[in-house]
Amino acid sequence: MPIVPELHPSTRGFAAADVYERGRPDYPEAAIARIVEKLGLRPGRTVLDLAAGTGKLTRLLVPSGANVVAVEPLPEMRAELEKRVPAVAVLAGTAERIPLSDRYVDAVTVGSAFHWFDVDRALPEIGRVLAPGGGLAMIWNARDERSGLQQELSKIMRPLRGHTPERRSRDWRSLLAKSGLFEQTERLLFEHEQVVDEDGLVARVLSVSFVGALPADARREIEERVRALAHGAEHPIRLPYMTELYLGLAASQLTDGSSGILETSS
Repeated sequence: MPIVPELHPSTRGFAAADVYERGRPDYPEAAIARIVEKLGLRPGRTVLDLAAGTGKLTRLLVPSGANVVAVEPLPEMRAELEKRVPAVAVLAGTAERIPLSDRYVDAVTVGSAFHWFDVDRALPEIGRVLAPGGGLAMIWNARDERSGLQQELSKIMRPLRGHTPERRSRDWRSLLAKSGLFEQTERLLFEHEQVVDEDGLVARVLSVSFVGALPADARREIEERVRALAHGAEHPIRLPYMTELYLGLAASQLTDGSSGILETSS
């Protein structure tokens, strides 16, 4: 059986990993601090960054001092990740077939990717590689459509989505709570902002899977529409986000205190 099974057709839009690297935002410092705190990331601990992409989240975990292992199915993404975060071990694999032994890691993180997983297979596999008392963090940067520019970008992209998996497809906190893996779940929201120039705005749109998967002529048409928006925008261009963080925590990880907007479910 291959290590990397067949992926959703839209993932071929991620083949231009350099566009993804340029176009996608990082994650808020406060959200990363919360992950590090709640998952106990520190020297002597091991964290798996699953579906790591180009390492947008991976590189932010390295300063914790924990041993970071990245698993990513797409070779183009792995190559970019190895270039951007050379200190991290990068392995081919998926959430449904993680190439690590049982109880190998103390924590698992997933950045902007859990909606791609077959959750009925991925959650037990995550549970398999987690050591007792381990935790899971899932994070997404959701475009804040209270922004007029974000609304205009949605008008361009929404008709192209089709049946591509999306973040809003599941109640992620409920999913974690019902998994049987964790004693408590948390959902936190953080305001975030990405500052780009015209080319960066184009890269942001082309980094979306179903846009990047379009034929070349269709991508050029989308690029022209995005550049027209950029010409009418104030520069530098500021794209607001609401970053959603979901945590599945073992009893040993439960502490008081929070940054961001916190909802908990026991």
